[in-house]
Amino acid sequence: PIRVFYHICLPHGGGTSVLTFRKMFTPVIIQVIFWIGVAACVIGGLILIVAGVGARFGTGAQVLGGFLLVFLGPLVVRIHCELLIVFFRILDELGKLREDLADTGGASE
Repeated sequence: PIRVFYHICLPHGGGTSVLTFRKMFTPVIIQVIFWIGVAACVIGGLILIVAGVGARFGTGAQVLGGFLLVFLGPLVVRIHCELLIVFFRILDELGKLREDLADTGGASE
């Protein structure tokens, strides 16, 4: 973890890119949150399936809910995380566009 943080904070010997908010490390955190969400969906779904099979009443609804959570839960988590990452990709592209415009001396009309 410290090595990853060091690499993000000091890319290519840069120094203060994270401290000046020029480099974002939130997309890395979003990827970790994605895998935690997938694990939570699978474990929660399996718990629902086992509880549904072992229960006397309402077993069908719990088992169905468990299967839906196992198969659709990770998909929903993925879509949510992708939408969050899109914002950071837009930010990166706008930064590159600003650098390109600064290099060329502005927009030519």
